[in-house]
Amino acid sequence: MTHAAIILAGGRARRLGGASKPDLEVGGRTLLERSLDAAAGASTVVVVGPVAPRDGVIVTREDPPGGGPVAGLAAGLASLGELDGDVLVLACDMPQVGEAVPALLAAASSARDGAWLVDKDGREQPLAAVYRADSLRAALAGLKPDGASMRQLITDLSMADVSDERAASRDIDTWDDLDHHRKEQS
Repeated sequence: MTHAAIILAGGRARRLGGASKPDLEVGGRTLLERSLDAAAGASTVVVVGPVAPRDGVIVTREDPPGGGPVAGLAAGLASLGELDGDVLVLACDMPQVGEAVPALLAAASSARDGAWLVDKDGREQPLAAVYRADSLRAALAGLKPDGASMRQLITDLSMADVSDERAASRDIDTWDDLDHHRKEQS
């Protein structure tokens, strides 16, 4: 089944002193490159954030810039036009998330609104997920995206849980997180 992908590559990275997360490297590849690799099977890929244009990838910005992940999702979904089907949604700060994409796509195929990773503590990871495009549009229709929380967006969605046994959704928010990921790759 074909799907599109939205990679969220914005954010302020406050705990990283404002560093550009998409440009951080783990295992010799930038976080953005690793996210693009994870989305390689998508028919269309949209990157939302202040990144340089890339061949075969739509690049857009959330409105307003810095408006948060819901604003990023809204901008990414708008860039996909009238797409009908599944949308892989990834935050670019999860260097191992590509390992979980096949399981997410498989689980989403039989779920009403999609599937997301659930970490070992039972927390849903809405930025490591596959959503039905129409479900995302319906959820966004009731929100003002700028500053809205992901919890507000996902509250009424019926998602399948995919156990994140290998911690593929572990993200990079601090320099210690980055060091940890780099050590795992060496």
